[in-house]
Formats: sequence, structure tokens, C-alpha cells
Amino acid sequence: MKSEQQPRLRSVVSYVQRGGRMTVGQQRAWAHLWPELGREVSELPSGPIDFDRWFSRAAPVLLEIGSGMGETTAQLAAAEPEVNYVAVEVYEAGLGQLMLRAEKLGLENLRLLRGDAVVLLTEHIAPESLSGVRIFFPDPWPKKRHHKRRLVQPPFVRLLASRIAPGGMLHLATDWAHYAEQMLEVCSAEPLLRNRFPTWAPRPSWRPVTKFEQRADEEGRISRDLIFERIPGDPRAGH
Repeated sequence: MKSEQQPRLRSVVSYVQRGGRMTVGQQRAWAHLWPELGREVSELPSGPIDFDRWFSRAAPVLLEIGSGMGETTAQLAAAEPEVNYVAVEVYEAGLGQLMLRAEKLGLENLRLLRGDAVVLLTEHIAPESLSGVRIFFPDPWPKKRHHKRRLVQPPFVRLLASRIAPGGMLHLATDWAHYAEQMLEVCSAEPLLRNRFPTWAPRPSWRPVTKFEQRADEEGRISRDLIFERIPGDPRAGH
């Protein structure tokens, strides 16, 4: 599919700007592990990524958007060796830490991308090519005037749905009640997606408890999971 046929979506800053220096270990990971494990989205050649070539095997490709410091991502990739696990993140320190975790666990099925997920999905992921997408605890932007910066908006979900293969899953999790309701509303309105449950999904036992989830529990907030399935249909229809 040519680029002009792709869903049009303007990138927004959907994450809080975080600074801080990298540790010596994280710097080492960037120097020695990044050339094999990582790519900059802004430096990718035009067209879809050849994941079979990058992983040196053909396997289902699962994309996680926003891997943070990588603890959950590393555990999930280790638990699914049959999957080509791809994480996209903007923070160098987080990616450095994830590479260290991958090295410690001896992961061979994990690859990393640094940059804008919208650009990645629009320009470098082929339609109906992903077995699933995971977005766990994205920045909530709790203030009403900032809600427009939230990642899970109708155009973005439309783009996600077009990139997931029929039968593939979109799995979201958040500990902010208003954002959870927004996620449910937006995903339920997308014609290419179907909720696997009446509303919220039971918390999967395989999803590790994140630091955000622990903090939410301590502060009295309930974490919610949503699992939507991509249904058959033309990803270009109506978009």
C-alpha cells in the first residue's frame, strides 16, 4: 500500500518529557548492544520493516508501544520465545536498561525502536502485519486541558487496527479511571475492533505488575485491562 493511502494522523507529544543521564551500564548497552538490537525510527529506510530479516526468522510480530524501563517488556519477551517481540520507546535510558535486561536474560526474540510510534506505524509497518499491539500504562495526562495529548484517540486506534492482522489483539491497560473509559469508548467505536469481553478484561495473570500498577494500588486506583480483537475487513474502508 502506498503512503498516500495510509491513515492520516498528525503526531502529538503524547508522553511526558523526561530527562536524566544514563548510567554507565546503560551507556555500555547503547555502545555494544544497540547496533544489533535497535533502530532509530527517523533513520529507517522507506517502506515497511522486514522483520523476518531483522530477527533472522519468520514468526508473529508483536508490538509494544511505550516500554518504559523495560522490566515488564523483558519478562513478556522471555515468556514468548515463539514471538518476534518489538518495543518502541522514546527514552534512551529506558531502552538502555531494557537492553541490559535482555542481555541478562539471553533474549534473542526482542528488537527495539526509538522514536515516534505514529511515524513507525504509518510509514514502516505494513497493513495487517502485526499479531498484536500492547500499550500498558501510557502517560495519562490527567488534567482535562491535556486530554488531547493522550495517545489513545480515534485516529490512532484506527491506525493501530489497520496494522493488526485479523484475529490479532490490541491490549491496553491503565490505572486512571477516566482514561480507561476513554479507551473503552474509542476502541468500541472502531469498526475493525471487537471487545473480547463485555467491558473490562480480567487482569491476565501473565502480565507482570508494573511499578505504575503498584503505585496505583497504594493510592487506591484500580487498574483496568482492555483486550480487543481485530476482525476481518478492509483496513482502508471508511478511513
